[in-house]
Amino acid sequence: MLEAKESKDGGSCRELATTLKSTLNYDQLTNCMRCGFCLPACPTFRETGIEAESPRGRIALMKAVADGLMDPDYAFETQMNHCLGCRACEPACPADVKYGQLLEQARDSVEQHTESHRWWVKLARKTAFEGMFPHQERMRLLGGALQVYQKSGLRKLVRGAGIMKLFPKHMEQMERILPDASYRGVVEQIGSVHPALGERVGTVGLFRGCIMDVLFTETNKHTVELLNAAGFDVVIPKSQNCCGALHAHSGEQAGARELAKRNITAFKAAGVDWIASNAGGCGALLVEYDHLLHDDPEYATDAKWFAKRTLDVSKLLVEHGRLQTAAATAVAAGKEQASAPAVGCGGSCSGVSFSAADPVRITYQDSCHLRNVMRSSEAPRKLMKSVANAEFVELFESDRCCGSAGIYNLTQPEMAGQILDHKMDHVRQTDAHYLLTSNPGCLLQMKLGIEKHGMSGKMEALHLVDFLHERICKE
Repeated sequence: MLEAKESKDGGSCRELATTLKSTLNYDQLTNCMRCGFCLPACPTFRETGIEAESPRGRIALMKAVADGLMDPDYAFETQMNHCLGCRACEPACPADVKYGQLLEQARDSVEQHTESHRWWVKLARKTAFEGMFPHQERMRLLGGALQVYQKSGLRKLVRGAGIMKLFPKHMEQMERILPDASYRGVVEQIGSVHPALGERVGTVGLFRGCIMDVLFTETNKHTVELLNAAGFDVVIPKSQNCCGALHAHSGEQAGARELAKRNITAFKAAGVDWIASNAGGCGALLVEYDHLLHDDPEYATDAKWFAKRTLDVSKLLVEHGRLQTAAATAVAAGKEQASAPAVGCGGSCSGVSFSAADPVRITYQDSCHLRNVMRSSEAPRKLMKSVANAEFVELFESDRCCGSAGIYNLTQPEMAGQILDHKMDHVRQTDAHYLLTSNPGCLLQMKLGIEKHGMSGKMEALHLVDFLHERICKE
């Protein structure tokens, strides 16, 4: 199989080389000093120890093609696709190489010329990237179909008949941990305008996402309620659509740009002070709309406006929301919590606070894109530490990718499974009741890890927003 693909038409290889040379940012390629600081940060290099499986190695491959020293053959394409795109290499890089941008440029070029996709892969990609994700109403129809499957008894019948065993093992496992889907998204359930409770801080536009709104509708609703309690008016523009992250990471740059333009128009018209994201993977692209559209004369300025106003919900709550300190929360709950760290607030600190009814132990798996691109790792921890009666335990290597990486766990299940197994070894050591995260893909991967490693009933994976919402102090 590999030999057949490697012997593909030389003309196609030359065309890809030409596209890569014109697409790749050569300044970024030459910024790489080959120092190796990225190596221990890279999940695929840690798993294999192979230089080509590292950011430094992949950049060397890109530069060799750009310099005309090698052809971008099937092995080159494979290496570009084998990267998780977690971007843990970027904070580790002393030269500030924009590896994520180089990777997206390379993948976009590869997808324009690849001959390795089978017909059914091409059909699946076209259906997903053109027929489903850009259309919110079609995503809701998909949610409705899943809802019927889950609620009608069909799921029980399919499992009982062993039909899922006909699918690859990782697909069978993913089906088991899918949350309840919904045909009606957050706007359809609660409307699009929600006033602040108490003193108003400002107006937030909620980015509801596409998959978030189908599989995690309750999390979107809880996000609105948290923001309202912290002093924000919340609006949810109806005309927004998919962020385009899966497009950008999969070599569909043109599609990502079109989606970005629609979102910018929708939120600009809403006149918001901030744009809140509750999905690290979405937020990482939203804050880079300025780069995505930097050469578009019509949208470049508005893209900058959009990017600088986008914050993860945890950072928005901590830096601008009306939150009580952890100590105040403990007093309100009648508990002692001396010398607890304070949580910031935008003005008066009278506002929302959190308390667990019974003592719980919690830990946290970072969303790679939230940590490495949005650079927001402290805000979630401050919020968790503000919950009275909850003990926060730091997860060893919580900054390491869990293996989800968008759809990586579906396209590269073997590598994703290895990474997840190592992650769950560390999770088990926390002895936590709740494993929290801030991204839907990470959440599904953590649920899968708990299921695979026999930890169901001992630990539950939750979105940070859902955990906090359950524990809002009622005055």
